[in-house]
Amino acid sequence: MILTLTPNPSFDRTVALDGELARGQVHRVLSVTSQAGGKGVNISRAAVSADIPSVAVVPALKDDAFVLELLGAGIDCRPVRPAGDVRVNLTITEPDGTTTKLNSPGAEVSRDDLERMAEAVLARAGNAAWTVLAGSLPAGAPVDFYADLVRRLRAVGGHVAVDTSDAPLRALVDALPGAAPDLMKPNGEELASFTGGDPEELEADPTATAAAAQRLLERGVGAVLATLGGNGAVLVTPDGAWHATPPPTTVVSTVGAGDSSLFGYLLGDIRGLPAPERLALAVAYGSAAAGLPGTTIPQPSQLRTELVGVTPLGGTA
Repeated sequence: MILTLTPNPSFDRTVALDGELARGQVHRVLSVTSQAGGKGVNISRAAVSADIPSVAVVPALKDDAFVLELLGAGIDCRPVRPAGDVRVNLTITEPDGTTTKLNSPGAEVSRDDLERMAEAVLARAGNAAWTVLAGSLPAGAPVDFYADLVRRLRAVGGHVAVDTSDAPLRALVDALPGAAPDLMKPNGEELASFTGGDPEELEADPTATAAAAQRLLERGVGAVLATLGGNGAVLVTPDGAWHATPPPTTVVSTVGAGDSSLFGYLLGDIRGLPAPERLALAVAYGSAAAGLPGTTIPQPSQLRTELVGVTPLGGTA
């Protein structure tokens, strides 16, 4: 079972344009889609489509449209009393795949709001193969919320993965090794933000990415899955480092691609696959998601894992 926590969920509305976005101009819209989302929610969606049990913990009322949509999609949703309404995020996509995101902050939370979420996760983590803490934190949350929760989860058992950015990511790194998760999934820019590297170099050079990720392993992190957009992904574990290149993909929307990659890795781990095959599955999921509109999560039948190329990287592990 995969347990997910999305402390700052959102209704994700995607607007597809028929041309390039131009500031201050009137645009024609090809389509508008809306979906209950958030990083952890997206991972739970992917799990359901792959017949992997998943429980999604989200701050929302039991009869909120957000929860009802998840339940209707077959997701075992465990809502906890929220601080306010679920926020709305807007994504604008252009025909060439360029994506512009406008994310609202959401309701401001109190310490009690956060503790309700933490307790809901801790009560179920012992039965989960993986517990995933994912996404931004709501307004009012201390930046070390994830770091503190990882410490508490380590006493419960099971594996913990964290996918976040900005101040919560820096706080997690600052708390290593005491708050070291079993898996971190930064992208190139996020990895550069706390290793001091150049984001463009990391995106373009898998060996540099692996060397930067290795620094996290030296501080106690179990494994690092670094997603690099069109350049695929790098996986670093205590046993080695590998780079995977994606199959040819016509990019429609990059929203949710990283979440799909993370799920692909978790799925490979649950299936007992070796590290290179876990990486291949992660990249197959991420590239399939990039070829779909909005935050659509790919079905297993849409993967092209056989077209993912995996190469060992020497001298980093």
